[in-house]
Amino acid sequence: MLRLPTTAIRLCIYAILPRVTGVRVALGVDLGTGSVKVALVDEAGETLRSASQAYDLSSPHPGWAEADPMEWLHATTAAAGQVLDNGEGAGAMRVGFSGQMHGVVLCDESLDPVRPAITWADSRAGNEAADMQSALGPEVLARLGSPAVSGFAATSLRWIRVHEPEALVRARYALQPKDWLRARLGGMVATEPSDASGTLLANVDDGSWNDDAITWSGVDRDVLPPIIGSSDAAGEIHLAGKTFECVTGASDTAAAITGLGLSIGDGFTAVGSGSQTVSLVPRPTGGISHGTHLFATAGAPGSGWYRIGAVQNAGIALRQALTWLDATAEQANAALDQGVHPSDPLFVPYVAGERTPFVDPGLRGAWLGLGLDTSREAMLRSVVEGVAHAVALGIDAVLGAGAPLPDPLPLIGGGSVDARFRQLIADASGRRLAPRDQPDAAVVGAAFLALGVTAPPASGADDVIEPQNSAHELLAARQQRLVEYVQQSHEQ
Repeated sequence: MLRLPTTAIRLCIYAILPRVTGVRVALGVDLGTGSVKVALVDEAGETLRSASQAYDLSSPHPGWAEADPMEWLHATTAAAGQVLDNGEGAGAMRVGFSGQMHGVVLCDESLDPVRPAITWADSRAGNEAADMQSALGPEVLARLGSPAVSGFAATSLRWIRVHEPEALVRARYALQPKDWLRARLGGMVATEPSDASGTLLANVDDGSWNDDAITWSGVDRDVLPPIIGSSDAAGEIHLAGKTFECVTGASDTAAAITGLGLSIGDGFTAVGSGSQTVSLVPRPTGGISHGTHLFATAGAPGSGWYRIGAVQNAGIALRQALTWLDATAEQANAALDQGVHPSDPLFVPYVAGERTPFVDPGLRGAWLGLGLDTSREAMLRSVVEGVAHAVALGIDAVLGAGAPLPDPLPLIGGGSVDARFRQLIADASGRRLAPRDQPDAAVVGAAFLALGVTAPPASGADDVIEPQNSAHELLAARQQRLVEYVQQSHEQ
């Protein structure tokens, strides 16, 4: 009888793989918005073992989206312990990091947070964003790669300067989430081009800090870490009772690009807490257009870039609406079995403001067209439809900014695994989609950065989802109604 190896035996196998077969392994740590994933990955990109730990966002006031960095630390330690079995068989692996972009952790000299982290989903700094847009102007913002929006480090720091100046007095560093985690585990205080480019404090073309933006934010330059390469050595960290060498890492999207093996001309749409449509571009040009952003890829400063439509409201809106309706995601997707009806209410998914394409932190969600005859099933169906429209509008924004997207368009992310939802995205966007079963792209990319390898080019799609003409026509009309509602709200 064939028996699978026990955990201890598997870990021993992982430890001796480099010596016996020449296969190297690394540990990837992906610090997401709602959970952290730790994975043991080999140089072929196979996830040998992984574990996740969840944590919560808090919203003590409308529009706020904060997190306790110490919960990130505890969750990472717990997940790593599951993967490494308290460090047994860990070998001489290196560790790479990826993480949620834009947020900021203010911490003291000992790397203890002086206040909760402000995350990318936070919309409190709308006034600060408007002031930054006006004060710095289009030329400086084009160098920063983004319109001035709430939830980025620059606008969050300016808000703190105005409303909580004592926090800045106590702070020694202002760090991106994954950079704080790496440093708190014992690594260097540093960042790298992909995360720096998402702060609105750095020049996206050459990966240097921008003095105009720093001055506007009201912080001292020395609270910002040095910018080094994504695969550069970043000291040693301590996890699961072991000491590991680590590299700087990359933002989640840049790490996913690395994990997917993409190059100039490639792109994808990812659906998770938010949705990102990405196009890799040859030069840092194009300015700010259609609410999209230009960010740096993983690597050395000034070595690569991508255009992105960053939609805040995908899974985060779905989860909130399901809470209101006391429903599950499966129940919502099952409601799609009958297709979207013309009489269904229209769900406006912007419960946390929005970046692409509307650039309005004050946007809020709504249901349009509710009546006495509206069923719970129709409301559930409308929630999933509204998220699909948000994803589709992100795709349109990237194309409208002049960045090419492949046909079919790869679709990745843990939020896009249901076949009914995938079809709905194809119908809402009118684009052919090629689902890729790579929900771990970011954590694999983090491990690749630690290994110093790149993924092989992606093979052609086996499964292509074609948009259905009749469904697309109905959804296009409903999507236009959603856009008109948002534009009217934006003008008020």
